[in-house]
Amino acid sequence: MSSKKSFIQQYWREKKMVGAISPSSPFLAEKMLEHIDFKNSTVLVEIGPGTGVFTKRIIEKMNSETTLLVFELNKEFYDALQLEISDQRVIFINDSAEKLESYLIEYSFSKVDYIISSLPLSNFPQRITLKLLRTFQRALIAHGKFIQFQYSLKQKRELEHVFSKVSISFTPLNIPPAFVYTCGGS
Repeated sequence: MSSKKSFIQQYWREKKMVGAISPSSPFLAEKMLEHIDFKNSTVLVEIGPGTGVFTKRIIEKMNSETTLLVFELNKEFYDALQLEISDQRVIFINDSAEKLESYLIEYSFSKVDYIISSLPLSNFPQRITLKLLRTFQRALIAHGKFIQFQYSLKQKRELEHVFSKVSISFTPLNIPPAFVYTCGGS
């Protein structure tokens, strides 16, 4: 089954977990990854990769010493990604991103350089969104970045509540067009 067809089926089954009717475009992938220093990164985290559009681009760009932890809660997407991507630098985790800190301990990482998220935050209650964002903020190194895309500016307030710096860019070449938030600390 094609990844696009699988994505659409998952969208109709799991609207709270799958936030769009089609996978992200290559244009959005480039916008999401443009502020990542792949040369000097040691630990990257991707949250909610879906069919792996961002995952594949991250793997192409990351250096040989980098580890990528990929959190996918949807079992069908998780299984498909494991079948499609075989790279010793990638650890697939079929669990909630809320448990990120536990997995960092399990794999002997203290902090991460970047977190790339495709979670449909607007589908979650505010308390869950804030809990996730705080977890991500604690997991980042001092100058690390959390990068999130959304289809609206609705989550801007929550992001600004947790991160001291939030910048926004826009990608019209995606269906639907998307906002990319790049968040960090001092």
